Amino acid sequence: MAVSLTDTLILIADDEAPIRDLLVDMLQPEGARVRAVGSGQAALAAIEEEEPDLAILDVRMPAPGGIAVLQQLRAKGNNLPVLIITAQDSSSATIEAMQQGAYDFIAKPFDIDQVLIVIRRAIEHRKLTRRVHVLEQQSNKEKDPRDLIIGRSAAMQEVYKLIGRVAAADTTVLLTGESGTGKELVAQVLARNSPRHDAPFVAVNCAALSETLLESELFGHEKGAFTGAMAQRKGRFEQANKGTLFLDEIGEISPTTQKKLLRVLQERTFERVGGNTSLKVDVRIIAATNRDLLQEARLGNFREDLYYRLNVINIHMPPLRDRTDDIPLLVNHFLDKHRPHREEPLHITESAMDMLVNYSWPGNVRQLENTIERAIVLAQSSLIGAEHLLLTDTSTPHEQALMAALERLLRQETGLSTVMADLRRRMVALALDLSSGDRAAAARMLHVNENELL
Repeated sequence: MAVSLTDTLILIADDEAPIRDLLVDMLQPEGARVRAVGSGQAALAAIEEEEPDLAILDVRMPAPGGIAVLQQLRAKGNNLPVLIITAQDSSSATIEAMQQGAYDFIAKPFDIDQVLIVIRRAIEHRKLTRRVHVLEQQSNKEKDPRDLIIGRSAAMQEVYKLIGRVAAADTTVLLTGESGTGKELVAQVLARNSPRHDAPFVAVNCAALSETLLESELFGHEKGAFTGAMAQRKGRFEQANKGTLFLDEIGEISPTTQKKLLRVLQERTFERVGGNTSLKVDVRIIAATNRDLLQEARLGNFREDLYYRLNVINIHMPPLRDRTDDIPLLVNHFLDKHRPHREEPLHITESAMDMLVNYSWPGNVRQLENTIERAIVLAQSSLIGAEHLLLTDTSTPHEQALMAALERLLRQETGLSTVMADLRRRMVALALDLSSGDRAAAARMLHVNENELL
């Protein structure tokens, strides 16, 4: 959809009356208000008086020329979009204009349709700059230094309410939701807003370690407990004492580790690997998973008693596709976070923003951030367009979930037989979920006998 020029004020500064008249006749039917002047001095005066949305300046006109006018504007901190009119053979003037901060240039003789396209882009750039400025002002007014989560949607407001109710308690919290929805950020906010905020916040990714390494990571080990254990080592529970321990991807831990973790939750005691001395610990547990742990418990893959110990308070993080109102805020946050070390802010076109809002986001906020970071690199300018987003994934959410699980297993360098067994188990769980627990229907869905679902 073309950007409207209705009610925009465009300044034209050129000492050739035919050029001024041609541009006026081109812009007025588009709804733009046009002011035309014949010198650089008149252009500066007009900009001071009326603050146009766009200035079109000729390189050669009574002093100061177009580039000199541009230099004066930038020296004053005025970011008005400027188009420079140049002759076809004036490459040096074109280069200098772009170096001084011109939005673009118009080469004489010019094509009317092409000029309109450039003008519309410049006006869109101006609108986006103003919009981002307003958002930044609002953000600066409302931002709490403890606030790590971006989002004002109704779905996120419910999350904030729950955080407010349970942050100050010592209750165990289970964070659920798809990968990339921001569960670790919620864990950090809970810790920062709790009485334990001055104590350690320790995070462990349970899926990133083998069973043996995870037990050592969580509980520590004594010297000589296994090959390579050259000295005693404190585990994450001891490191987090008096503070908060965040167990990410808790659904991936082995039955043996589940049993030991249950004991810690029940008795607040544990032994280091290779040790026999019981150690007491004062830790608040926050766990996170992208699995349906209750369904995993029913399938025998997760201890039911541990599930209920963890799920005292459940905070569910909504997928990004259910909170699309937050996407513009997130986009502007990531544009600012990942922009190169330069002064000018980054902006995104309306068509690109529409594409982002209407995309399904199987990887949620994490995928959105990666998309914006990649687009900044591809654009190599301050304006991000739809062509820089590279959004091509059209698979279904269930296909995406299975692929994500498979990718995670492969990254752990798990053997093929283990990968296939885990994938089969996930497909059975998914079929039971889709069939609302009807085993016969799930078996038909998978083209297997009902007794093969075990």
